[in-house]
Amino acid sequence: MKAANSPVVLTRPVHWASGVIFASPHSGRHYPDWFTENSSLPLELLRSSEDAFVDRLIECATRHGALTLSTTIPRCVVDLNRGADEIDPLIVRGVPRHPLNQRTLAGLGVIPRVVAHGRQIHRESMDRAEAERRINAYWRPYHQTLNALISEARTRFGQAVLIDMHSMPHDALTHLGGARPDMVLGNRHGLSAAARISDAVADALQSEGWRVRRNSPFSGAYICSAYGRPSQNIHVLQVEIDRSLYMDETRIAPLPDFDRFADKLGRVIKRLATLDSDGSAGCNRIAAE
Repeated sequence: MKAANSPVVLTRPVHWASGVIFASPHSGRHYPDWFTENSSLPLELLRSSEDAFVDRLIECATRHGALTLSTTIPRCVVDLNRGADEIDPLIVRGVPRHPLNQRTLAGLGVIPRVVAHGRQIHRESMDRAEAERRINAYWRPYHQTLNALISEARTRFGQAVLIDMHSMPHDALTHLGGARPDMVLGNRHGLSAAARISDAVADALQSEGWRVRRNSPFSGAYICSAYGRPSQNIHVLQVEIDRSLYMDETRIAPLPDFDRFADKLGRVIKRLATLDSDGSAGCNRIAAE
C-alpha cells in the first residue's frame, strides 16, 4: 500500500507470520521531471544504478506471510542505504570537506554524485538546502516506516528479520577467482544477523542451485549497520543478486525467462517468510498479539 504522494510502498500479508520483512530500497524507478531536467545523463544511464525489478521479485512474499517494503524514488536521487549524514562535499555545497567514509568519497553518499562507471549525475553541485529537502522528502519517510516495522515485529513476535534485497552488476565480480557466486549474502561478518539466521537464508538460496558467497565483496551497508542487532533478536541481511540472472543489463529489461527465475526465488521467499528466531523456516508459529 502506498499513501498519497508517499515514496514508500508497504504491502502487508493477511497474516504476518513471524516478523519477516523483505525490502528493496534501490528499485524505485519514478524519475521526477525536476531531477531529469537537471541531470547530465540520459535516463537509460541514470537507470544503471537501479536494482531494477527487485521489487517485482519480492512481491510474492505477502502471499506467504511476510511484509514487503520498497520505494518509488530512484537510488540516484536519494540512496536509502546510506546514512542521512553521508553527504558528499563534491556535490553538496556547505558541508565539511572530509567525507565520512570511502563510499561517500567515491561519490556514493546519500545524495549520489555518480552512477555506474563513475558517470557524473548532476550538471552542477547543489545547496545544502536541496540535499536536506530530498532527505526529508524521501529518506526519512522510508526509515521511519522501516524503524516502526522492526519495532512492531519485535513487539508481536519477539524478533525481526529484515532481508534487504539488492542486485549487483555482473561485472562487479570479475575480480573474483574461481566459480563466480550468483548471490552475495552480507551480515557485516556476523554483526547484523546471527549465524543461524544467515545460515537459513544461505541454505534456502543454495537449495535452488545458486552459488552463495558471504560478506565479500559486499558485507552490508547502512541498513545492516543501523538496524541489525542480533543480541536484541533483530537480524538484518543484505542479499545481492547477479543481475545477469534475470535481466538484460544493457537494455534494463527482464530476460525472457524472468518468470522462471522469479518462481525459483519465490520458493526461497516462501521458505523464509516464516523464519523463526532459531533459524528454522516454514513453521508458521502463532503470533503473540
